[in-house]
Amino acid sequence: MNTDKEIALLRQLVAVPSFSREEDGTAAVIYDYLASAGAGPERFGNNVWAVGEGFDRSKPTLLLNSHHDTVRPAKSYTRDPFSADIEAGKVYGLGSNDAGASVVSLIRTFLDNRSREFPYNLILAVTAEEEVGGENGMRAFLPMLADKGIDVTCAIVGEPTGMQPAIAERGLVVLDCVTRGVTGHAARGEGVNAIYRAMEDIERVRSFCFPEPSQVLGQVGVNVTQIDAGWQHNAIPDECRWVVDIRTTDAWSNEEVVDMLRGQVRWSVLTPRSTRVRASVISADHPLVVASVRAGGVPYVSPTTSDMSLMHDIPSLKIGPGDSSRSHSADEYICVEEIRDAIRIYNNILNDIEL
Repeated sequence: MNTDKEIALLRQLVAVPSFSREEDGTAAVIYDYLASAGAGPERFGNNVWAVGEGFDRSKPTLLLNSHHDTVRPAKSYTRDPFSADIEAGKVYGLGSNDAGASVVSLIRTFLDNRSREFPYNLILAVTAEEEVGGENGMRAFLPMLADKGIDVTCAIVGEPTGMQPAIAERGLVVLDCVTRGVTGHAARGEGVNAIYRAMEDIERVRSFCFPEPSQVLGQVGVNVTQIDAGWQHNAIPDECRWVVDIRTTDAWSNEEVVDMLRGQVRWSVLTPRSTRVRASVISADHPLVVASVRAGGVPYVSPTTSDMSLMHDIPSLKIGPGDSSRSHSADEYICVEEIRDAIRIYNNILNDIEL
């Protein structure tokens, strides 16, 4: 399989900085590439999308999705993160693995199949702000499609999974917690120590066992990760602030998890930063999973989050070239052979699914 065009496109994308919320340059590169291929792309902010030929609203719709934004480069890079060097069959550079390889592989898959007559519609979307769960990425793109009367039936989400099908990932809720006390002089034993009150509530939160685990994701994960209190050694602190990192499952909604933990504390106020990053689970018998298994994949639960968490009520399968351990790391890279394998497997899935 000749992938020269895909590798050249990937190198273009790596060479253009595309930090989250600053993806204008790579959006233009992707748009121009699809336009030159005759795919009739459209642009919605920094999201670039295209619809396969013969779109029929009576058919189900399969979305091919990945993201073109990146995190900022790690300080320990030994290479220019934007040089897109090729050495020993590897393309180096920021975003090459996460998720440029998925982007170019899905673009090739879409272009190979956009004119074919499937029992479903095909849409490609290369979206923005995935790394920050931003308001102008998938959160805006899906409502825009809905406004156009396009309902997505299911989705393939391109992320580095070694082309193994990730059938589930946990959601995320971060709680900012405040515990109040009464200040006083430490030497006189005056006041009410907010730290001690916080310790009581932290133990209640830490030891709480949710009544029903997820059959796929298990128990909700709860960890206290930050704490801050006091301003000098001889003053009883009247406020203690602490942070809880919660990895949610499909057994309970994010809002239900927050309510249950609020019910455990005695002294503290618990405020979620957001509840929009939800757990995602696709059934083992969904056609996307079945087709990926027939293509040689072994389903697993992903430890990382992606735009799957924002595709509420849309069955989605996370699968793409690369290795998650390379993501956000110094001297990130993708193997050319991984892209070739991805294109082959994506095509096998598209030709095998029965929606």
